[in-house]
Amino acid sequence: MAYTQGLAAHLFDLLLCRWTYRQCCQKCWDCLRQSSSEEDIEILGPFPAPPPPWLLDERSDDRDGDSDLALSDTTLPSDTPLMPHEFPEWRRSSDASHFSFSRHLSRFESRRGSRSPSIDVVSLEAWATTAHKEIVQPLLPRRSFHFHTNYFCKIEPELYSVNSESDELDSLTDDELLSRYQLGSLHFSTQYDFRHGHLAVRIIAARDLPLPFTHDGSHQDMAHSNPYAKLCLLPDLKDSRQTSVKRKTQNPVFEERYTFILPYMEAQKRTLQITLVDFDKFSQHCVVGKVALPLCEMDLVKGGHWWKPLIPSTQNEVELGELLISLNFLPCAGRLNVEVIRAKQLLQTDILQGSDPFVKVQLVYGLKIVKTKKTTCLHGTIDPLYNESFSFKVLSGCLEDISLVFTVYGRNMKSSNDFVGRVVLGQFPSGSTEHTHWHRMTGLHRTPIQQWHSLRSRTECDRVSPASLIVT
Repeated sequence: MAYTQGLAAHLFDLLLCRWTYRQCCQKCWDCLRQSSSEEDIEILGPFPAPPPPWLLDERSDDRDGDSDLALSDTTLPSDTPLMPHEFPEWRRSSDASHFSFSRHLSRFESRRGSRSPSIDVVSLEAWATTAHKEIVQPLLPRRSFHFHTNYFCKIEPELYSVNSESDELDSLTDDELLSRYQLGSLHFSTQYDFRHGHLAVRIIAARDLPLPFTHDGSHQDMAHSNPYAKLCLLPDLKDSRQTSVKRKTQNPVFEERYTFILPYMEAQKRTLQITLVDFDKFSQHCVVGKVALPLCEMDLVKGGHWWKPLIPSTQNEVELGELLISLNFLPCAGRLNVEVIRAKQLLQTDILQGSDPFVKVQLVYGLKIVKTKKTTCLHGTIDPLYNESFSFKVLSGCLEDISLVFTVYGRNMKSSNDFVGRVVLGQFPSGSTEHTHWHRMTGLHRTPIQQWHSLRSRTECDRVSPASLIVT
């Protein structure tokens, strides 16, 4: 039955196509016969050749009755000179042909109807010889722009300069930098070890460091000068090292050695940056100054020692550290598995022992805290290794309303714990990195997704994430 219906449908389509083709062919044939019955038309230019013989055999009604109208439309002004080939016989033939062309065009427009807008066609002869030519596009008045006297004075050239400050610093000597900024100087050494394939950097000492500032801009005493150094290889700011804090001194002696594992050719492309920071337990750490030295300018094989002046740093706030987190969602079991793997380069909260960091993980549903869990506290380190897992019961339909708040604290036995940094993932993320991690986890169920996150301050998280406001 289905085969018979399909065959009938195909036969019907074939007959419909044949009928349509026949109708089209019939219309084309009718148009061709009608156009062949009319006289052929040749459109002549402004200075055409003499008319052909067939044009001289026009019907008498076109030549006698309608020629006056055509001549009145195309008559040249009296002061216009005639061309050598413009004889009266040719002129009458040309006017007749123009009228015949206009008549055929009017017939064609009447048959076509109002499907498209009508076009007023004027022959090239009439356009070239008419005194008043038709304006195709009207000219609009152009608005003039008046410059003020102080227009160019508003441009600030320093905004368009490229590395003008760095170029100026490169032109100054070390003594000139030291006397200009008066931030002290740093003693360090570098050498590349080909046997082990790493770059060794030794932070030796610093001298003549300035006293830290208070919030009102005045200098504090030496008791509040607690410097330490952070070093990294640009452009990689994440892989950094940090010395211990030296208490109550403007001339600290560090004598600490650090290594960076990388090939020799890669080391030649890096820039060693050492930043001196002043420790403050009750507020943000203050950046004293920095030293930036391209390694391509050094003899890394031979090695050497340098005293370099500190220059101001554009980085006013010290990074709080990073946290490595793994997320895994099991929709069938309704479980959200969270693993706190490790942290690195955490902000130091204790001058003597470094830090005793731990991580608090809080599950927030909407704007309500549902569950809180903590990792163990690791003593005397700023690079803790946790590898601790937590499991939260979360249904598949509720996953889009869940937020995870990770807060790193430094344990303080005498008072409340010291806040180090925070990140928020889920419904109200604290940044684009956190949003990307959560989106990858929801797209790949039953697969652990690991990602590093830069810790943010409490103020920054509270400003962008409502979930950060309700946690303690």
